Amino acid sequence: MMMPGREPKPKPKTDDTAPFEMDDLVHSPSHYRQGSMEVYDAITGMGLSYTEGAIVKYVARWKYKNGLQDLEKARWYLDRLIQEQRNAQK
Repeated sequence: MMMPGREPKPKPKTDDTAPFEMDDLVHSPSHYRQGSMEVYDAITGMGLSYTEGAIVKYVARWKYKNGLQDLEKARWYLDRLIQEQRNAQK
C-alpha cells in the first residue's frame, strides 16, 4: 500500500497501449520518490547547483538504492563544495 502523496508520476506514453509502471526506473524511480516530492523537483525548486544537487540526490536515496556507497558519493561532492568555497574566499 502506497502512502498518500507518494503515488508515482505517470510516464510519458509513446502510444495508447503503453502500460503504467509503478516503478519506472527511467521516468520516476522509486528511490527518488520517498518523500512528498521527487528529488529532482526539490533540487530544481531550490535552484541548487550541480554539486549541491548531487549531495541532496545521494543523501535522499542512500537507504533505498546503494547504501553506504551513496553516502560516500555525497561526502565526495560535499568535500568538493567545501573546497570550492574555500578557494572562492582566497
